[in-house]
Amino acid sequence: MSDGNILVVDDDHEIADLVEIHLRGEGYQVFKAYNGKEALELFDREEIDLAILDIMMPVMDGNEVCAKIRETSTIPIIMLSAKDSESDKVSGLVNGADDYVTKPFNTSELVARVKSQLRRYQSFGGVEAKTSDVVNIENLWMDKRSHEVKAYDRSVKLTPIEFDILFLMASHPNKVFSTDEIFERVWKEKSFEMSNTVMVHIRRLREKIESGSGKTQIIKTVWGVGYKIEA
Repeated sequence: MSDGNILVVDDDHEIADLVEIHLRGEGYQVFKAYNGKEALELFDREEIDLAILDIMMPVMDGNEVCAKIRETSTIPIIMLSAKDSESDKVSGLVNGADDYVTKPFNTSELVARVKSQLRRYQSFGGVEAKTSDVVNIENLWMDKRSHEVKAYDRSVKLTPIEFDILFLMASHPNKVFSTDEIFERVWKEKSFEMSNTVMVHIRRLREKIESGSGKTQIIKTVWGVGYKIEA
């Protein structure tokens, strides 16, 4: 039985084959595509649990594919790119990616990130109810078991990373979290200049939970320190 279905998209066949070998070695089923159009066709046809997308591809680039997937799905998405600038990373995150790996990459690191993202994604649901799994504060309700979120009595669809960031802050009301602390507690990795990554996710969260409400911000910025949610 497969541990999960992974979509690998890269126009470099050697890289796609290499990633496939290592993922299959870990028990994953791998579906490969070599351009964005093929990727979306595979995504529509198969039950995909996680996508690894190269950014620079013919027909449709990785950012476009990411945005299209995000229209209907919250599966984890990891971007691959030879580009290492902050603007390139931010563009992927803005389009809905959860993580970013720069080429050339260590395949063991990529596999570790795949495992981490899938654990987070597959952990929702099927867990015995606990009081700590539910957060209910003013204007915000979250259930960690079902991955449900309501803001201002309106259901909101979040990616696993977005959910974890919001749940972290909401379950510790009034505590101010720095970007480094958010990254280390959610991604479970040491933070090395990852503040932009967190800031982009916070911006996406605000767009989803506060957009059109015309009311007080749920996520508050404490300038020079970080972010918090007030009880």
